[in-house]
Amino acid sequence: MTPEWVTAAASGATLVVVAIAAFAALRQMGHMRAGNQVALFTAYNTEWDSPEFSNAFAFVRSLSIDQMDREALDALAHGRFLGEFHKIRLIANFFEDIGAFVQVGILPKTLVCMLYSSNIQDLWQKLSPIVYFVRESRGVPAIWEHFEYLAVMSEDFIAAHPHGVFPRGSRRMPANDSLLERYRSAGPEPD
Repeated sequence: MTPEWVTAAASGATLVVVAIAAFAALRQMGHMRAGNQVALFTAYNTEWDSPEFSNAFAFVRSLSIDQMDREALDALAHGRFLGEFHKIRLIANFFEDIGAFVQVGILPKTLVCMLYSSNIQDLWQKLSPIVYFVRESRGVPAIWEHFEYLAVMSEDFIAAHPHGVFPRGSRRMPANDSLLERYRSAGPEPD
């Protein structure tokens, strides 16, 4: 074998080793990204399960804009949330953050929709009058825009999956309707 052939073979072998190393590095980066996504979801689920968030969630779900007097509206117009209305900001900011992470690709859209879409829809319906009021009164149309993006995404996801995302053809567990039957047999609630 001539020295030129030895050099060519060594160069070819080097190319193969570099290609394998690059492939391994790309796979490792994918694993790191997945690990970061899991860590981020874990942090958000920890917040979601906190007593403060649960309390804010319940407040917003039961919120009626009729509860907001002139003083509360004046405060909102200036970026302040009086009393219990600070819970609105907590919820909106939570979904604003998630929406931003989805929009830039840090969190996967499908997974976020699978986990949160119905809650996002419910909360957006409750908060959209407040969002638009705050945007208009402060002259900043971008306030909570990532939350809005998440609401649009969730609405599309729910429309595309009206019966959920359980894999077609997969076996389901037998229905245990004992509680439902007990509820139905109890009759109407007494007045």
